[in-house]
Amino acid sequence: MASTAHHVDTVLRVVHSDDPLVGLDPNTHIIHTSWRRCAHEHDLDPALRPDVRIETSTRLRECRQQHEEHLHVARAGMEQLYKHVSALGYVLLLTDAEGITLDYIGNDTWDAPLRRAGLSLGANWNEVHAGTNGIGTCIADRVTLTCHRDDHFYIGHVGLSCTSTPLFDPQGVFMGALDVSALYSPDGRESQHLARHLTVLYARMIEDANFMRQFRDRWILRLGTAGPLVDVSGELMLAFDRDGVIVGANSDARRQLRLLDTALLNGEARGNLVGSHLSGVFGTRMDEIWRLTQGTGRDGSAIVTTWEGSVFHASMIAPKSAPIRHTPTVEAPANPQRLDILHTLGGGDARMSQLLDRAARLVDKPVSILIQGDTGTGKEVLARALHDASRRAEQNFVAVNCAAIPESLIESELFGYTPGTFTGARAKGMKGLIQRSDGGTLFLDEIGDMPLQLQTRLLRVLSEREILPLGAEKPVRVDLNVIAASHRDLRRQIAAGTFREDLYYRLCGATLALPPLRDRSDKDFLIDRLLRLESEGMGLHGSVSPQARALLTGYEWPGNVRELRNALRYALSVADEGLVDVEHLPQDIVDAAAMPASRGAVVLPFPQPVALVPFAHDGNASEEDALREALRRHRWNITDAARDLGLCRATIYRRMKRYDIVSPTQIG
Repeated sequence: MASTAHHVDTVLRVVHSDDPLVGLDPNTHIIHTSWRRCAHEHDLDPALRPDVRIETSTRLRECRQQHEEHLHVARAGMEQLYKHVSALGYVLLLTDAEGITLDYIGNDTWDAPLRRAGLSLGANWNEVHAGTNGIGTCIADRVTLTCHRDDHFYIGHVGLSCTSTPLFDPQGVFMGALDVSALYSPDGRESQHLARHLTVLYARMIEDANFMRQFRDRWILRLGTAGPLVDVSGELMLAFDRDGVIVGANSDARRQLRLLDTALLNGEARGNLVGSHLSGVFGTRMDEIWRLTQGTGRDGSAIVTTWEGSVFHASMIAPKSAPIRHTPTVEAPANPQRLDILHTLGGGDARMSQLLDRAARLVDKPVSILIQGDTGTGKEVLARALHDASRRAEQNFVAVNCAAIPESLIESELFGYTPGTFTGARAKGMKGLIQRSDGGTLFLDEIGDMPLQLQTRLLRVLSEREILPLGAEKPVRVDLNVIAASHRDLRRQIAAGTFREDLYYRLCGATLALPPLRDRSDKDFLIDRLLRLESEGMGLHGSVSPQARALLTGYEWPGNVRELRNALRYALSVADEGLVDVEHLPQDIVDAAAMPASRGAVVLPFPQPVALVPFAHDGNASEEDALREALRRHRWNITDAARDLGLCRATIYRRMKRYDIVSPTQIG
């Protein structure tokens, strides 16, 4: 009784202490944290001896049916593990994510005491019912731990020694726990080191066997640190489809591999391997990775390197249901002259230059591209430039505005139909837009507006690279290069349930985010470029007066580049001999300059030319003082100071530079 009382006192002392639990070894920290959770959150009493909860046979059968395939794989691993631990008096338990024991291997001669201890089928070891224990605490914290004797919360369990480790499916979803338990064991926790090592080893083997089974029809890349062993025991495994998109990763891969979050893929950091492209993980060229299908190198191993600099020996496992893929022909780098097409879209703006450099690196890479940006920023222009810079430039560029096609027609427009499919159809049928892009580029504009049911069909097309026209019985193979675009926040749409998450990851192997025109510093370049394009279309030699240019560069452009192009087209249409002056600009632009109080407007020189020189010409001192005063009055907001002084922002910046005026926010 003394030892029992001591255990209860020890638990209660930890439970009621304000000690932050620092300085403890990891296993003890987990145990003490669990004790507090059991007392404060589950309202359990360590002095009790409750019976282990046993689920009904009906409930157990339902749980086993939900995990039938997983159980089959796990049982094979458990049988191998039991051969190593049976002589030491251990039993094995496999539970689901709720803590219910779905499978069990033990010594039949100990059946009665094992059942009394809850080491049997149907036992529910969730912390809520059983307090701190190997299985329940492993489930709560998703970590490997040993709950040895008086580590348990309840006094009725202090004789047990349990080591548990979590099990995850290939998508990283928690499945349950594998547990090795003993009714009797030595006092020291170090006696459980071998059991812990074997439990973790066989849990990983079970996970990897489940991984291999689930992805037997996919390519599997095995990675390890020991070259001679990687073919039989790769520590890290990635499953991917024929496009190089990752569809599964084992636990070690999820822990050790990271996506490149700059330059090649997204400008934003992302950590989800599944749904991303192999090129986001490995700096090794994709053609070299595909060569692994032909076997290892001359030295008996193949090497791949991650973007973080980690080096692994690698081997490839081919799909079981498909012939071995021949190594793709290694094509020459893209023509530099074609890549220049992309760089004509920017005139020195830093964000655009970075974006276009990234776009040039993605040309002809097996990475799907998602272009995001406000309406009118030039998403289709960028998509067409990507196509024109690629080796597909001689093939079709097919643009589909998913928001413009009526929902009743979008399926037939995209997939086409056979003759006689429906009333009013063309007699010879129609080839859909997707099929028309075969060999070229399919541009899906405003993909966020595609109906959900069409998203499902599109996902299959992207995965299988084949379409089924309406009324057809056999699918048609297509060679697709897909670029998607949207002004919407697709992540928010995923959260709202209006956009498929798996389609999102299929489309956004790389994201190119176009800045709004108001934030670009190369407006003069765009004005000149678009003026030249519009003038050539009208057979004119267009030019813009300084006053008109000041209005154009100072305007906020809510419609972005599209609005700028329309404004120049209008101005050229009404101007004499192509000379655009203030009176030829659209009235909205002129009115914005004349209304300083309007929200978001920038005051420009017109219609009061005197505002161009608002300071008296009695010396630079008064001009500098007036500028400093305006900046201080508006708390160094350049736009507000420009509005107050009747100047454009460019003039404010020039004069700040002239007088060495520096904003306090830029100091230090």
